[in-house]
Amino acid sequence: MKKENSNKRRKFLRQIGATTLASAATPFASFAAQEKAEERILRYEKGFGSNDKVRIGVIGYGVQGHLDLSTALQVPGVELVGICDLYPGRLVNAKEQYGKDLYTTRSYKDLLDRDDVDAVLICTTDVWHAQITLDALAKGKHVYLEKPMIHKISEGYPIMEAAKKSGKVLQVGSQRVSSVGYAKAKELLAAGEIGDLNMVQAAWDRQSSIGAWQYTIPNDASAETTDWDTFIEVTDKMEFDAKKFFWWRAFKEFGTGVAGDLYIHLLSGTHFITNSKGPESIYSTGQFSYWNDGRNMPDVMSGVMQYPKSEEHPPFQLNLQVNFISGTGGQEVIKLIGSEGTMTINRNDITVGYSKMPEAPGFGGYDSVFTFSQKMQEELKADYNAKWTKEQQQREPKGDVIYKAPEGYSDHLDHFANFFDAIRTGKTVVEDAEFGFRAAAPALACNTSYFDKKIMNWDPKTMKLV
Repeated sequence: MKKENSNKRRKFLRQIGATTLASAATPFASFAAQEKAEERILRYEKGFGSNDKVRIGVIGYGVQGHLDLSTALQVPGVELVGICDLYPGRLVNAKEQYGKDLYTTRSYKDLLDRDDVDAVLICTTDVWHAQITLDALAKGKHVYLEKPMIHKISEGYPIMEAAKKSGKVLQVGSQRVSSVGYAKAKELLAAGEIGDLNMVQAAWDRQSSIGAWQYTIPNDASAETTDWDTFIEVTDKMEFDAKKFFWWRAFKEFGTGVAGDLYIHLLSGTHFITNSKGPESIYSTGQFSYWNDGRNMPDVMSGVMQYPKSEEHPPFQLNLQVNFISGTGGQEVIKLIGSEGTMTINRNDITVGYSKMPEAPGFGGYDSVFTFSQKMQEELKADYNAKWTKEQQQREPKGDVIYKAPEGYSDHLDHFANFFDAIRTGKTVVEDAEFGFRAAAPALACNTSYFDKKIMNWDPKTMKLV
């Protein structure tokens, strides 16, 4: 296992040593896009001593648990201690991957009891996030908690308090907030590149059965092999249903639907880029469009949130969209619209488009002037040209500027590097418990809005529904 991790590290360092940042040669080179990207990458070159070792355990070894662990182990000095999952087939898989001597268990509390575990990655169903997080912090473990941070808004307050009291690092897993692309977008917005922000359009669409959470269910799935009684300990009691265990995101009893799975990324990204503390009103609607597979969470959903004027930003509206049967083939886009242009963030790449209104107010075209007499038209035109020069009547010509992340760049890896750096150095993380809650609560309020068919009012200062 150590040899495999060492090989991974050497391969990773070779990859990042060969990366470059492609950006347009424009006057905006002063924003130092290349230096910013390389600064984030170069820190992986530093060596870690024995005191920098971080030993981790994984709780929930499904799709995200696999992805999180494989990424975490690419950060030098991180070692795997054990893995917990209710389904034994995943524990067998873990030993096949990391060796027969790997510690595995079906009880997360047994993993938390181990003194050789410094931090845990919590990658379980949403409904278990709060309880396991509180137990982990109480045991003195650092926590990497997959998004959304909570299953219910009420669960956020004790987690924020526990994280503060514990003195341990808690980072929520919306990895885009560690992206060099989002950092660049944040910088450009603050510099006034698109003028005053007034709207954000954000979409995360898919077009596949796997994207719609129809994951493969193993042939041996049963109440016994899934430890169903434990699985439903924090929910209402119900009969075993393999879909609810393996497709849990599609069911409100265990997951949070498209809002908790994907709105949350769009909210986290928007909040990071704008420095926002959150919206004041929330409305969401949805439908069952295609994946009629027994789920009780919609497969197409849209939301509208109004963000108030604050010290951090002007008022703006956020439009959210998730479509699981999208003819686009799938997309992940946040588009910020300002008074002088747009900034489109496609994963980690950015396109800035400019459209600044002329200084002159405009004359002719779709204007009432053509309805006047010819004499009056000529008189008004002469007055207009006398007041405004030709240059003042024209839009400022300016082409798009494109910023691209380095080839092979991984914001997921950057997010884990930030987490482990915080454990080692005591620095703060971007997506701490409060940041995670400020994104999760509006996302979950979207579900309430959808089911109750009402507008939800939120106070971004007190972080409470009103």
